[in-house]
Amino acid sequence: MSDYLEYNFTIKPLEPTREILMAELSELGFESFVETENGMLAYVLGSSFDDSRIKKSYIFQSNASVISWTTKAIAQQNWNAEWERSFQPIKVGDSCMVRAPFHPKEAVTYDIIIEPKMSFGTGHHETTHMMLAHILAHDFKKKTVLDMGCGTGVLAILAAMKGASNVDAIDIDEWCYLNSIENVERNNCDFIKVFQGDASLLGAKKYDVVLANINRNILLEDIPVYSSILNPDGHLFLSGFYTEDLAIISSKCEEHNLYFEKNLEKNNWISAKYVFSR
Repeated sequence: MSDYLEYNFTIKPLEPTREILMAELSELGFESFVETENGMLAYVLGSSFDDSRIKKSYIFQSNASVISWTTKAIAQQNWNAEWERSFQPIKVGDSCMVRAPFHPKEAVTYDIIIEPKMSFGTGHHETTHMMLAHILAHDFKKKTVLDMGCGTGVLAILAAMKGASNVDAIDIDEWCYLNSIENVERNNCDFIKVFQGDASLLGAKKYDVVLANINRNILLEDIPVYSSILNPDGHLFLSGFYTEDLAIISSKCEEHNLYFEKNLEKNNWISAKYVFSR
């Protein structure tokens, strides 16, 4: 079994630097994060990771924060135990809770049980939290839904709980693919179909709603595809980018008949809603 590298980051100021760094490390292949009092622990597979890539990330180039780290090897089975110790239940509004199987159930309308493992999307990150809030505010009854970059499958699961008639979930990462399958079964949403891959899997099938919580560059690349698979008056929900990226995301959407309706913002992260109209 391969070992992981544990990076122990010390961060000043702590927020929103920690959240931004977490998202950027995810793009570099880091698979798990544990918040600490002074920063966070981050885990990446293998001993050959080139950490010079970290210093090329946006948060280091901005010079707005002081970030340092130490590194050590850690066995994979210990890594999974870190998740259970750190993963706390979260609530989105008054009606939705995202929790692990070992957390007690509370009286909420949408009780989502997630075993996070190595997948992004527990609801703790601002982008996932805002996407869940968008879903809670939107009518999903009898809608066909695509969750692109599904992570744990949490967005697809909530859409299903809100009455979607058909839900597909796609992620390029094998861990996310397998974890989504487990979480779909755990939440009795067996009609959700989970696939491993990227936007190239999308053929002629049409959807009423597309959910995509990925990152700016992939969103910009895939927006034309999302437009091509949306039904008339369908909705696109995007997240995974910063406040300063909203203009370029919206401009790209308009090129493909996707028009801005509203956005949510949290700690410099954005989640935006667009409607498809020719």
